[in-house]
Amino acid sequence: MTRQQVSTDLAPAPAGPYSQAIAANGLLFTAGQTPHDPVTGDTVGSTIEEQTEQAMKNLAAVLRAHGLDFSHVVKATVHLHHPGRDFAGFNATYEKFVQAPYPARTTVGSFLGDFLVEIDAVAVVP
Repeated sequence: MTRQQVSTDLAPAPAGPYSQAIAANGLLFTAGQTPHDPVTGDTVGSTIEEQTEQAMKNLAAVLRAHGLDFSHVVKATVHLHHPGRDFAGFNATYEKFVQAPYPARTTVGSFLGDFLVEIDAVAVVP
C-alpha cells in the first residue's frame, strides 16, 4: 500500500503531527476541518451556521487539492460542541454542500475548546 500526503494552503495547516489528508487504496481520508481561517488561524463566526460554513469550505479545499469535491464523499464524521443546541443549525448549513445520496455520517458531541464544529470525511478517488 502506498500513502500519498495531500495538503493545501487553502485550509488551515495541521496543528500537530498529522496530515490534512492521506490518499490510500482509492480513498482519501481527511483530518478534521475546523472553522479556522487558513491564513490568520482565527475562528470564523460565532454561530454554528457560520462555523459550519467555514469548516465545510476548509474541507472542500482539502478535497479539491486531490481533484475531488463533496460528490466523492462517502462518509463524514461530525463533532459538535453543543449537539442538542446546534444539530439543526449544523444540518441546515451542511445540506448546502452535499447532495443526495448523502454521505453516511456520524455526529457526536465533543469538547472542542473555542470552536463549535469539526468535520472529517472519507472520499472515493475515481
